[in-house]
Amino acid sequence: MVDVTRHDVVIVGGGAAGLRAAIAVSEARPGISIALVSKVYPMRSHTVSAEGGAAAVARSDDTLEMHAYDTVKGSDFLGDQDVIQYFVEEAPKELTRLEHWGCPWSRNDDGTVATRAFGGMTTKRTWFATDKVGFHMLHTLFQTSMKYGDIERYDEHFVTKLLVDGGACRGVAALDMRTGQVKAVLGKAVILATGGGGKVWPFTTNGNIKTGDGMALAYREGIALKDMEFVQYHPTGLPGTGILITEATRGEGGYLLNSEGERFLTTRDYGVGTKAELGPRDMISRAIMQEIAAGRGIKIPGKIGEYAHLDLRHLGEEKIMARIPFVRELSRTYANVDPVHEPIPIRPVLHYMMGGVDTDIDGATEIDGLYAAGETACVSLNGANRLGSNSLTECLVFGARAGAHAVQYIAGSSGGEEGPLLRQAEDEAGRVEALRGQQGGGEKITKLRESMNDIMERGTGVYREQASMAKANTEIAELKGRYEQLSLDDPSKVFNTEIIAALELRNMIDVAESVALAALHRKESRGAHACPDFPTRNDGEYLHHSLVYYGPTGPRFDKKDVTLGVWEPEERKY
Repeated sequence: MVDVTRHDVVIVGGGAAGLRAAIAVSEARPGISIALVSKVYPMRSHTVSAEGGAAAVARSDDTLEMHAYDTVKGSDFLGDQDVIQYFVEEAPKELTRLEHWGCPWSRNDDGTVATRAFGGMTTKRTWFATDKVGFHMLHTLFQTSMKYGDIERYDEHFVTKLLVDGGACRGVAALDMRTGQVKAVLGKAVILATGGGGKVWPFTTNGNIKTGDGMALAYREGIALKDMEFVQYHPTGLPGTGILITEATRGEGGYLLNSEGERFLTTRDYGVGTKAELGPRDMISRAIMQEIAAGRGIKIPGKIGEYAHLDLRHLGEEKIMARIPFVRELSRTYANVDPVHEPIPIRPVLHYMMGGVDTDIDGATEIDGLYAAGETACVSLNGANRLGSNSLTECLVFGARAGAHAVQYIAGSSGGEEGPLLRQAEDEAGRVEALRGQQGGGEKITKLRESMNDIMERGTGVYREQASMAKANTEIAELKGRYEQLSLDDPSKVFNTEIIAALELRNMIDVAESVALAALHRKESRGAHACPDFPTRNDGEYLHHSLVYYGPTGPRFDKKDVTLGVWEPEERKY
């Protein structure tokens, strides 16, 4: 028999969205029982690695309408405008609330909150705490959550299945890494907040825990993954490691240079106009790749490939140390470069997934009682391209909303029989146990991951062509078959990292499948989806959200209308 614990709300993920949801649930209904299930200790959630800032209107020269329009335009008109309007209205409230909880936002000399410029934004609206924003935000949320005795944490528990019966989600099956046992964590509502899946690609800013877990969990239960073709490459990752050099460097005045020392964003037409280095991420990433393709890339000794330079030298040591000290630390440690004296080698690196679990504005999915928030969800805020610094605020705004609506849902929920849920958990425990030390056909995790990474880099990189995308779909289907022949070596139970890696790989392959299919079906260029075969945006045929549904014999594609509003689609230029 599996161990069983019972709660009112189960939250999967301990980062910004999950913690904010937990706090919202507890505040909405004190005394409620909340399970916070996370595969890592919450302070190791990937939110901690965010550097640049969080967006919200704060200045007298800014308005909610300006923030909303910037976000709509940045999304290449694929963001749902009702969602965007709600987001910009709630954003200042959430960041102010975070300050009241102890987040040390940087200040101007007059005591007002300091803001910096970020790509695609009309004005300076990105709040920051030097360049360790995620670190400070996560600390604030985590320490705030600890004052709510209603929240019971299940750290280092890896959720492997949603427990669904009678059309409603009523818990999860979770592998306790410390014991190797599968538990049933039951609840009247479940909120997924597990982040993105950047490790599907080989060169990414994402940490090793970003394996698309929540997306895959919902996908396998029949929920659509929405807009998965839109994956964001951040323009400035360190060569080899993929470590992020924050957009704050360009917000503070950094330049991008090619091998000729030319500030190419100001001398060539890459669509960013006078914004130059502060253009949207999709456009800047494509510009760098075009410079490399034109022979103006920089060859780094001992490295594979070519890169561009990020030049901060003109900012001076005092400003660098006051505003972006962590950038200097990262550059010295991982690139052996001191940005006070030398330019930093950079190139585009997979950073963020605009797509995710299809939800409505409340975070609700097609299955009763199941919600999602943050990067694992697609509430349709970001459309085809996310503006930098909107994502941290998104975790707060929609984490809070999902939590509040989950409380409303369970107030009208009568529950049901536990038997079917426990049988599912038992079956899942048997599946995990059979995988442990499995001697299959000789396929190894490392080789399968390398194959997946290679397929996705070739098929769904900064530029995608129909032939490469079609090939990626075929190869991912073959990879799923190879996964069934997986061979494992470690039969142990306590902290068996091999079995965790095997379960994560299954999730990543499912996510890869949805990305490849959605990309193949979009025969246009929009936002982060750039197709040389179809170089222009086609609103007549493709002004829609993409939906991919799981199927035992292969995925199924569908469409969903975009919610327009004040702003009709127009040419996206800066």
